[in-house]
Amino acid sequence: MTTTQKVQATGRRKSSVARVYLRPSNGEGQIIVNGQPGSEYFERLTAMMVIQQPLEVTETKGSFDIHCNVCGGGKTGQAEAIRHGISRALERYNPDLRPALKKGGFLTRDARVKERKKYGQKGARARFQFSKR
Repeated sequence: MTTTQKVQATGRRKSSVARVYLRPSNGEGQIIVNGQPGSEYFERLTAMMVIQQPLEVTETKGSFDIHCNVCGGGKTGQAEAIRHGISRALERYNPDLRPALKKGGFLTRDARVKERKKYGQKGARARFQFSKR
């Protein structure tokens, strides 16, 4: 890959979908989510920590500007979708980073989703209270 090229990848988690664009940075390494700085979009500090995990594992923190468009789900699902997208984009940018990302488990799509409610029941697993008499 050329160093000035923008790399795009898609990340998913629960019902969230994130389109992530990586561009080599000149030192700052901004993270922009839906047009806002990441720290403003995500009120919780843990969400930003989740997003930065693949950058810390590959030791590329601050070397990329990251722009994300994310929709669907809640903030935690969105943060994990962005993490998945960043991991995929880093792998596309430099295939040598794959072993570190794979070992951290960032390339695997977490397929766990909410179980559907069943008929005749209160929820997915919960039943209505049973009355013997």
